[in-house]
Amino acid sequence: MNRRELIAGMSGAAACSAFGSFFKQSNMAEGAIFKNDAPARPWKWSTEAALYEKNGGKTKCLVCPNHCELSPGDRSACRVKVNIGGIAYTLAYGNPCAINVDPIEKKPLFHFHPGTSAFSLATAGCNLRCLNCQNWEISQKKPEETNNYELFPDDVVAAARKNKVTAIAYTYSEPTAWYEYMCDIARSARKSSVKNVWVTNGYMSRAGLEPLCQYLDAANVDLKAFSEKTYNELNGGRLKPVLETLKTLHEYQVWFEVTLLMVPTYTDSLETVQQIAGWMARNLGPGYPLHVSRFHPEHKLQHLLPTPVDTLFAAQEAALAEGLHFVYVGNVPGANRENTTCPACKKTVIKRSGFAIDEINIKKGACAFCNTAIAGRF
Repeated sequence: MNRRELIAGMSGAAACSAFGSFFKQSNMAEGAIFKNDAPARPWKWSTEAALYEKNGGKTKCLVCPNHCELSPGDRSACRVKVNIGGIAYTLAYGNPCAINVDPIEKKPLFHFHPGTSAFSLATAGCNLRCLNCQNWEISQKKPEETNNYELFPDDVVAAARKNKVTAIAYTYSEPTAWYEYMCDIARSARKSSVKNVWVTNGYMSRAGLEPLCQYLDAANVDLKAFSEKTYNELNGGRLKPVLETLKTLHEYQVWFEVTLLMVPTYTDSLETVQQIAGWMARNLGPGYPLHVSRFHPEHKLQHLLPTPVDTLFAAQEAALAEGLHFVYVGNVPGANRENTTCPACKKTVIKRSGFAIDEINIKKGACAFCNTAIAGRF
């Protein structure tokens, strides 16, 4: 029995109580700081925060919509920023806990230099509290609690070049939490002609995003829901800042793709997909891809079943009907729903098998069959 069926079978009072417990769980997490949890002094992997205000001994972070206001000794909601002696520090700088070389398609980015690879890394930390988090072992941890490497910004770029990849991907956890580290790597990468890819929940302030856009080449943004209520209940955040992030990326001409994880009873309705696809088509244009991705039980939602495959197929068709040119089904191996089709002649311009590219029929950014421009970076 899933959450929706469980609540439907309860009495009114019991249902309200059950729903309230779910709501309270994430609502209380939104912007919640950790009192008196900062270390006594900065450690080896610390640097002063990039965007914050001072007010007496307090500090207020300006990187994300949480705007954590910390008294001396406090730690931010993302678990990475601390106030030590009236100065804001990040504890995630040069100490990634996850490093790998991934296909760019794994991010997922299907219209950004297909068939290439990215040097991917993450530190601990995240500014949301998603009940369905797939990387909670690092995203919901402090930098002191993970097994870390030592890799400072120039070292990251050197490692990327050594591995002969074309991009660095800030991924796995939420890079907004380790903003300073990401920005310094991105600056160094740009000098070395290495591209920068941001895999994100999009929960960043414009003040933080605008400087980053100078160095970003691409992003994949998890649009986790399309209602403030669901965003608060499921993720401990708000919808509006994420929509503003998408608009800002569009304004700065950063290529991006959007992912919706279809979580049963939360975000698995066709109405949600139609709202997202319609909003994207009207506000951003039809060329940005939408990935509708299958949920698998994780973290605090292990009682739910995986998303039915038929639901994902129906979502793909519904999003295409709203005017988007490119909609993909993710996390369903063998479904043959990840090929790129020319919006004009309907022929396959990129054929995929999992993360592998079998065939590309794109020449100078256009369909090789009818010469229609294919949105993306090729």
